[in-house]
Amino acid sequence: MPSMQLRHDDVIVGVDTHKDEHVAVLLDGFGGRLTELFIPATIAGYEQLLAFCHSYVGPDGQLVSFGVEGTGSYGVGLARFLRRHAQTVLEVHRPPRKGERRMSGKSDTIDAEHAARQVLSGITMAQPKTADGAIEALRLIKIARDTAVKSRTTAMITLKATLVTASDELRSELEHLTDFKLVAACAQLPSENSLTDPNTAMRHVLGSLARRWFDLHEEIKIHSRHLKKQTRAAAPQLVEAVGIGLDIAAEMLVTAGDNSTRIRSEAAFAKMCGACPIPAGSGKTNGRHRLNRGGNRQANAALYRAVIVRMRWHEPTIAYVTRRTAEGLSKREIIRCLKRYLAREIYHLLPPLDGAIRHDANPPQLAA
Repeated sequence: MPSMQLRHDDVIVGVDTHKDEHVAVLLDGFGGRLTELFIPATIAGYEQLLAFCHSYVGPDGQLVSFGVEGTGSYGVGLARFLRRHAQTVLEVHRPPRKGERRMSGKSDTIDAEHAARQVLSGITMAQPKTADGAIEALRLIKIARDTAVKSRTTAMITLKATLVTASDELRSELEHLTDFKLVAACAQLPSENSLTDPNTAMRHVLGSLARRWFDLHEEIKIHSRHLKKQTRAAAPQLVEAVGIGLDIAAEMLVTAGDNSTRIRSEAAFAKMCGACPIPAGSGKTNGRHRLNRGGNRQANAALYRAVIVRMRWHEPTIAYVTRRTAEGLSKREIIRCLKRYLAREIYHLLPPLDGAIRHDANPPQLAA
């Protein structure tokens, strides 16, 4: 959004968001700083901000857009409010800590002004997720399931580590059992009121950890049923793709968001997943690329898991690996190429915002 397309009466707003208070800085269409405003992170505060911004718009100007930090966390409420009032909301990035912040310092107003100038320069044009549909519900279910899985794993690790210090009789009775049989046996250990004796306390702790494991196991099964049902309903074609299970499909849907049409191309989706190569040439070294360490790392890990499955069971992928290996590429380089291809395929299988068919029925095929 170059400044030459704007009028002096126009207003661009940058917002630095926090849990309890947001800070806004207003710029005119030529980049001049108008004022700043501190508002509470409430509906009343959002209404105050919108009215305040309109008061600075000139007779021939307009309230152009809002550049908001953290539209997926602290700024999600503000972004929803502004969209409901027909305002353009753009997601901005925080300045590099070792770059711009070293030169200009760090404060809430500086960050808010930085957000507004990103929008004014046209660098930031990303539309935030709407977070108001079925995919947002899927994200919340996935959060509950992932944290329950992590806690269940922790419970099992703690149980086994505690069992190592048990008496020889108890260890010989339990240590040879498989994981499920181990927690089942520990869950049957009696729990007594007096825990002054180490052996009694050991049985009490093992039983408590085992029962915690079973509670989490049941919780995970409930979350998994909801996750499977909603993922299949949202993207049935994506779930049927080779190597893409329900968990990977859910991660891809959450990455794209409810308004997946905001992703303008498959290259943009690949960059969002951290699967696009980054040019790293200079001087006489041209055509060199390096690993992309940015993007959504959970989505990148999901692509990796799907690629590993395909390298074992998907015939076109196996043929591709054979050909690229003969050309001298390492396994790591081949996996990077496959992740880029898979991101392209998944993009063509993402459900559109309005439910219409956005892409070709047949996704691109991998050339052997």
